Amino acid sequence: MFRCVSTAAALVLFAGSAFVHAQKQTIGAPPESSNMKLVGSNDLQARSAYQPTIHHQGDRWIAYIGHHGGTDDVPAAVNPMTGKAEPNGTSIVDVTDPAHPKYLRHLPGQEGKYESGGAQMVRVCDGKSLPKADPDAVYMLRTFGSEAHEVWNVADPANPVLITRIGGLKDTHKSWWECETGIAYLVSGAPDWRTRRMTQIYDLSDPAHPQKIRDFGLPGQEPGSTGAVPTELHGPISTGPNGNRVYFGYGTNKGGILQIVDREKLLNGPKEPTPDNLRYPEISRLPMSAFNGAHTTFPMLDMPVAEFAEDKDGKTRDIVMIVDEAILNECGEARQMVWFADVTTETRPMMISSYTVPEASGQFCQRGGRFGSHSSNESMAPVYYKKMAFIAFFNAGVRALDIRDPYHPKEVGYFIPSITQATDKRCIPVEGGERCKVAIQTNNVETDDRGYIYIVDRANTGLHVLELTGPARAVAGLPKN
Repeated sequence: MFRCVSTAAALVLFAGSAFVHAQKQTIGAPPESSNMKLVGSNDLQARSAYQPTIHHQGDRWIAYIGHHGGTDDVPAAVNPMTGKAEPNGTSIVDVTDPAHPKYLRHLPGQEGKYESGGAQMVRVCDGKSLPKADPDAVYMLRTFGSEAHEVWNVADPANPVLITRIGGLKDTHKSWWECETGIAYLVSGAPDWRTRRMTQIYDLSDPAHPQKIRDFGLPGQEPGSTGAVPTELHGPISTGPNGNRVYFGYGTNKGGILQIVDREKLLNGPKEPTPDNLRYPEISRLPMSAFNGAHTTFPMLDMPVAEFAEDKDGKTRDIVMIVDEAILNECGEARQMVWFADVTTETRPMMISSYTVPEASGQFCQRGGRFGSHSSNESMAPVYYKKMAFIAFFNAGVRALDIRDPYHPKEVGYFIPSITQATDKRCIPVEGGERCKVAIQTNNVETDDRGYIYIVDRANTGLHVLELTGPARAVAGLPKN
């Protein structure tokens, strides 16, 4: 009897130790993956990374990658190309050969730590696309910490030249730039507004001479208003003059709002930020749960749905994919997820489906760091648009979704990078101190026209260039590899 009990106890202990081991990433262990594989990587000088933008520049492909500020342990990492400590800013990487990314330049940002420094956001437009710009230039729009937006000429990506600066702000974040018109929707903190983040709209068709069009936000955020302040902006995405819509996402991990706005009325309507004028261009809103926010609001309009092909009406639908952002480590909040809204009837948008990574598939709440969604790819290139979406899911890596039927999105692949010596710890308070763990924190994702997927890590693990394998390639119509 004693022997049986001892054996059973030993099995429990063994299973328990294996269970714990399964949750912990270790240096040297291979990445976890399904239908995705690593092509190449770059450590990005061990800087916490946010937005990657991949630009086809002549016969080259250049990745422009924004960074958060430094950390308490490393407020300014050393740039091995200069030998100097530099505040986190923008990494410029040649990814023409995705198997061997070549680091070209680090462009320092604002001094500061975490969200208070760096240069998180970056967009890029060719001068030949902008109506009034130098056709030989390539323009990079980036944030400068919380205090300014900047435009640089990166025609020679290794030697950027500052063109203009829009400063005097109290915050910045996830802006959008229409390359065909030059209209820029700058997520800003205007000093006189009651919210940390709202929208300043500029005409940057000639980046050397920016022209302000207006300020915009939700009624109650504007100067002089009273009462409760509505949740702050996270970022907009515009469909340009042809689509004539701008989709604004408010809230990050709680109280989210999808706001659908008439672009023409927004740009040409009354500009004074009164409650009536702020309401004038709005078509509708889709309030979200108090548990969830709207980090990314990605439009996929006129989307054919095979299931409805024989129906008299509604064969195509206008869909907006809404991605929340997980904020707290080790599942210290409600699950942040991906949502699909049918906005075909714009005045009555409705949620139709959702997606999350099953926590038990990797025991992600125990791995350390954040678990939950953060962002999606934003490229509208035909290779993936309306067919596949890629979602950054922090310690669950990047997830590849088949979205051809947005009523039933399904995962078809994933990739969780290995941690390295550079991967930063993530801590939570516990009785008597804090508990820290090291885990991958896939933060943002983008794709290029060739079909490569680029993910960057919030915990200093760098850039990983991926490609689809197996059945996932067929979803996008890519040839077998």
